[in-house]
Amino acid sequence: MPRLLLEPEAEADLEEAFAWYERQGPGLGGEFFAEVALILQAIEQTPQQYSIIRGQTQRALVHRFPYAVFFVIDPDLIAVTAVMHGRRDPRRWQKRQHA
Repeated sequence: MPRLLLEPEAEADLEEAFAWYERQGPGLGGEFFAEVALILQAIEQTPQQYSIIRGQTQRALVHRFPYAVFFVIDPDLIAVTAVMHGRRDPRRWQKRQHA
Protein backbone atom coordinates (compact mmCIF):
# COMPACT_ATOMS: atom_id res chain seq x y z
CA MET A 1 0.00 0.00 0.00
CA PRO A 2 1.43 3.43 -0.93
CA ARG A 3 2.17 5.80 1.92
CA LEU A 4 0.42 9.16 2.20
CA LEU A 5 2.44 12.38 2.01
CA LEU A 6 1.18 15.94 2.45
CA GLU A 7 3.14 18.23 0.18
CA PRO A 8 4.27 21.47 1.90
CA GLU A 9 1.68 23.58 0.07
CA ALA A 10 -1.09 21.21 1.19
CA GLU A 11 0.15 21.43 4.78
CA ALA A 12 0.02 25.23 4.51
CA ASP A 13 -3.54 25.02 3.13
CA LEU A 14 -4.57 22.87 6.06
CA GLU A 15 -2.96 25.17 8.64
CA GLU A 16 -4.58 28.23 7.07
CA ALA A 17 -8.04 26.65 7.07
CA PHE A 18 -7.61 25.37 10.63
CA ALA A 19 -6.70 28.86 11.86
CA TRP A 20 -9.63 30.45 10.01
CA TYR A 21 -12.15 28.00 11.47
CA GLU A 22 -10.65 28.35 14.94
CA ARG A 23 -11.16 32.13 14.71
CA GLN A 24 -14.82 31.52 13.82
CA GLY A 25 -15.38 29.51 16.99
CA PRO A 26 -13.27 27.72 19.56
CA GLY A 27 -12.95 24.06 18.65
CA LEU A 28 -14.24 24.48 15.09
CA GLY A 29 -10.71 24.25 13.72
CA GLY A 30 -10.30 20.95 15.55
CA GLU A 31 -13.55 19.66 14.05
CA PHE A 32 -12.34 20.67 10.59
CA PHE A 33 -9.02 18.95 11.16
CA ALA A 34 -10.78 15.77 12.37
CA GLU A 35 -12.91 15.64 9.20
CA VAL A 36 -9.84 16.13 7.00
CA ALA A 37 -8.03 13.38 8.94
CA LEU A 38 -10.92 10.99 8.20
CA ILE A 39 -10.72 11.77 4.48
CA LEU A 40 -6.94 11.35 4.46
CA GLN A 41 -7.36 7.95 6.12
CA ALA A 42 -9.95 6.93 3.51
CA ILE A 43 -7.66 8.12 0.70
CA GLU A 44 -4.78 6.11 2.11
CA GLN A 45 -6.90 2.96 2.41
CA THR A 46 -8.68 3.09 -0.96
CA PRO A 47 -7.44 5.93 -3.17
CA GLN A 48 -8.98 4.44 -6.31
CA GLN A 49 -12.50 5.16 -5.06
CA TYR A 50 -12.08 8.86 -5.89
CA SER A 51 -12.57 10.29 -9.36
CA ILE A 52 -9.77 11.63 -11.49
CA ILE A 53 -10.67 15.23 -12.19
CA ARG A 54 -7.72 16.49 -14.23
CA GLY A 55 -4.64 14.71 -15.54
CA GLN A 56 -3.71 12.31 -12.75
CA THR A 57 -5.20 14.46 -9.96
CA GLN A 58 -7.99 12.95 -7.89
CA ARG A 59 -10.35 14.73 -5.50
CA ALA A 60 -11.97 13.72 -2.22
CA LEU A 61 -14.60 15.95 -0.62
CA VAL A 62 -14.40 16.74 3.10
CA HIS A 63 -17.61 16.05 5.02
CA ARG A 64 -19.30 18.97 6.86
CA PHE A 65 -16.93 21.55 5.39
CA PRO A 66 -16.75 22.97 1.84
CA TYR A 67 -13.23 21.68 1.24
CA ALA A 68 -11.63 19.13 -1.05
CA VAL A 69 -8.40 17.17 -0.84
CA PHE A 70 -6.50 16.90 -4.13
CA PHE A 71 -3.97 14.12 -4.60
CA VAL A 72 -2.02 12.05 -7.10
CA ILE A 73 -1.05 8.40 -6.83
CA ASP A 74 2.45 7.17 -7.59
CA PRO A 75 3.43 3.49 -7.23
CA ASP A 76 4.85 3.99 -3.73
CA LEU A 77 3.22 7.24 -2.67
CA ILE A 78 -0.07 9.12 -2.46
CA ALA A 79 0.87 12.80 -2.63
CA VAL A 80 -1.68 15.29 -1.32
CA THR A 81 -1.05 18.45 -3.31
CA ALA A 82 -3.83 20.71 -1.98
CA VAL A 83 -6.55 21.06 0.65
CA MET A 84 -8.79 23.82 -0.69
CA HIS A 85 -12.11 25.51 -0.23
CA GLY A 86 -14.52 24.63 -3.01
CA ARG A 87 -14.94 28.26 -4.05
CA ARG A 88 -11.23 28.93 -4.55
CA ASP A 89 -9.99 29.45 -8.08
CA PRO A 90 -9.25 25.94 -9.39
CA ARG A 91 -6.11 27.21 -11.10
CA ARG A 92 -4.60 27.40 -7.62
CA TRP A 93 -4.52 23.60 -7.22
CA GLN A 94 -4.14 22.88 -10.93
CA LYS A 95 -0.73 24.56 -11.11
CA ARG A 96 0.64 22.49 -8.23
CA GLN A 97 2.76 19.54 -9.20
CA HIS A 98 3.85 16.60 -7.11
CA ALA A 99 7.60 16.90 -6.62
